[in-house]
Parts: sequence; structure tokens; C-alpha cells
Amino acid sequence: MILITVGTQLPFDRLVKALDEMAPNISVPMFAQIGKGEYKPSNLEWVETIAPLEMDGVFARTSLIVSHAGTGTVLAAKRFKKPIILFPRRAAFGEHRNDHQLATAGQLDGRPGIRVAYTEAQLGELIAQPPAEMTEAGTAAAPAAKLVDYLRSVIG
Repeated sequence: MILITVGTQLPFDRLVKALDEMAPNISVPMFAQIGKGEYKPSNLEWVETIAPLEMDGVFARTSLIVSHAGTGTVLAAKRFKKPIILFPRRAAFGEHRNDHQLATAGQLDGRPGIRVAYTEAQLGELIAQPPAEMTEAGTAAAPAAKLVDYLRSVIG
């Protein structure tokens, strides 16, 4: 299963709509946590929110995560050793107050188990590829402490 999650703070209709439109052409079942956005998918199973303990179960069952570039989701993907495709929110599209998700995605892009799509076309290309394996080496190469240090340097 492919898990799509927009996190708990803000809606992300651009991501949800893009994946809903791709869903009929993807052979793997997709499940989305869409938040309180205006767009409601018609081609994939979805819920607005998932309780934290339930989310752990969903992470455990998924083969790939597609998400905004939120650090909580990135850390959960690492914890469950699941590959993740990040699709950062953009301030220019009114999806966030600034482009810190672009900065986060830029720092994480190319690390083991993490891929970044900056456009809907790139998102489709990455989903079509086999999920990258999250290895123990990849987990050790970018521990949570390094991510926290980086975020502190960016946001002060």
C-alpha cells in the first residue's frame, strides 16, 4: 500500500489532487490522510485524520509513503524503515507561510530511502519507480539528531 499523508497542521490539496488523478493508473492500493482540505478524492481511499497510535499501524503496513516535507513524517518513515517521497508545500501556492519545506527537502534529497518531487510530473515518475529500500546503513547515515541540528540551524 502507498500511504499519502499531509500531516496534521495544514491541508495540501495540490498533493491530494495529484495523487487522486494518478490513482487509476497505479496498481498498488493507495490510502490518504488528507487533513481539512477542500479537495475530496474520488479515486483513492481517504480519511481526514488518523489518531497517532493508528498511524503507527498504517506506517507499519505501507510499502511507500508520499508526504509533505514535514519532519515528523520523515522521522516516522525512518523509524519504520519505509521509503518516502517528499512533495514540499510551496509558499508561492499559498500552501505554507514560507518555503522551509523546500529547504528541508533539499537537504534530505538523495539520502537513502528519501526521494523528492518538486512537480506533479516528477511525483508521477517517482511513484512509477520501485520503492527504494531503506537500509540500516541509510538509517545510520542520517540519524534523527543530524536532522534536528539542521532544522535548528535553518529556523534559528
